[in-house]
Amino acid sequence: MAIDKYEIVIGCEIHTQLLTKTKAFCACENRYGGMPDTRVCPVCLGLPGAMPRVSEGYVELGAVAGQALNCNIARFTKFDRKHYFYPDLAKGYQITQYDIPLCSDGHVDLPFSHYPKDEQPGGAKCRDKNFKGEDCIIDGKYRRVRIERIHLEEDVGKSLHIEGKHSYIDYNRCGTPLIEIVTKPDMTSPEEAALFMQTVQEILRYVKVTKGNLEEGNMRCDANINLNVWEDGKLYHTPISEIKNLNSFRAIKEACAYEAKRQLQEFIDDRQEFNPGFKVTMGWDEDKGQTVVQRTKNSFVDYRFVVEPDIKPFSVSEELISTAASKVGELPEAKRNRYKKEFGLSDFDAETLTSSRELALWFEEAIKDAKSAKRVANLILSELLAVLNEKNMSILDVALSPKHITELANALEESKITSKQGKEVFADMLATNKMPSEIIKEKGMEIVSDAGAIEKIVDEVIAANPKAVADYKSGKTNVVGWLMGQVMKQSQGKANPKQATELVSKKLAAL
Repeated sequence: MAIDKYEIVIGCEIHTQLLTKTKAFCACENRYGGMPDTRVCPVCLGLPGAMPRVSEGYVELGAVAGQALNCNIARFTKFDRKHYFYPDLAKGYQITQYDIPLCSDGHVDLPFSHYPKDEQPGGAKCRDKNFKGEDCIIDGKYRRVRIERIHLEEDVGKSLHIEGKHSYIDYNRCGTPLIEIVTKPDMTSPEEAALFMQTVQEILRYVKVTKGNLEEGNMRCDANINLNVWEDGKLYHTPISEIKNLNSFRAIKEACAYEAKRQLQEFIDDRQEFNPGFKVTMGWDEDKGQTVVQRTKNSFVDYRFVVEPDIKPFSVSEELISTAASKVGELPEAKRNRYKKEFGLSDFDAETLTSSRELALWFEEAIKDAKSAKRVANLILSELLAVLNEKNMSILDVALSPKHITELANALEESKITSKQGKEVFADMLATNKMPSEIIKEKGMEIVSDAGAIEKIVDEVIAANPKAVADYKSGKTNVVGWLMGQVMKQSQGKANPKQATELVSKKLAAL
């Protein structure tokens, strides 16, 4: 018996906390951290008689996420109860959505340019008889991952374990509004799964649905992975492993890579017919770098789903859907492509300027009255972001306005100041918040571009340096640069360098 080939099959379930002011079904503040069990009430603790009520903005934010991820939004939906018993679930059931999710049939397109250089997108591996392999590749530039559904639900409490001593439950997180994004099993490598989550994080941050901080648990991923193995012409499917609560891109990549190798070795060692309904829930031990079995499922788990009796099924208005769509706007990949096409920016520059929605909007404001968008981009990238990175600040923290950069970029583009003077103006601008025109005037920096005035200085320099002229006539052309330096010195650095260079060369050639 010999293995002909194998392929990895990955689907993701991403849980994302929403940026509502209050929790999903009560008025408790929706905020990370703080003293345990201080932001709770009878509703999120599931006390008898407490009645949930859908918070304002909860459904709309879910619809914004759905629009941003190219989903259809349901015109009618409902909440359901999912029953299970676990210490961090105070009520004994979770309010979620079962058979009528808010969003369905979406997709995310992963740019080939974002894949690791040695990782080729698996374009021919979409596993659906109604979804041909070539349909996975969009415009020859993107690999499409389909989203089956996005549903609304509430988060549970947080278990805190002190090794060898006690375990505690912090119920502050109970009732935090979530969306769960469930994909089709379209991903074909650990790297692709990590890239998918990065792309989703970027999009949802852009549309202000979530903070997306993995370290705070704002986003968590469960990865479902198994292998298709061909041995002597026969196809086998290894059992699906669900790796729970992966909270970093590195963890997603490393956990899936380890699990794929483990499943392949198990197949080689056991040589058995696997039960296609068998599923294993795994945890990821980051210290040991391996997956750990938590529990097995060899039959359907009955969560006893019932319609949530305390929240009526409801219609989603066209107005809400329209409002949600208006909040999406231009997404980062579309911006990148536009910046490269319209402004001639490099891939790196376009990526950096679209790294956050706030920075992109700041840049777009700065180029409205600019002579050169590329000049504005260069100033932001080389000067402004260097300062922000050094001080660990965001574009929202800076006192300068986009108009400051516009004015400085125009002064440089029109050769009113030199690039060296531009750096000096930028430093003063940052320290004083004065407009560039004011700084240039105060310091007498403005370049002289009057042809007559420059010509007079050039004539005086040439007349005062006959030896340099003789050297030029004897073939020493490098004296042009030296004479230029004299012109700039005599003009106190104010002569337009381009005009002065042309005049020096012209005058010497005519002698």
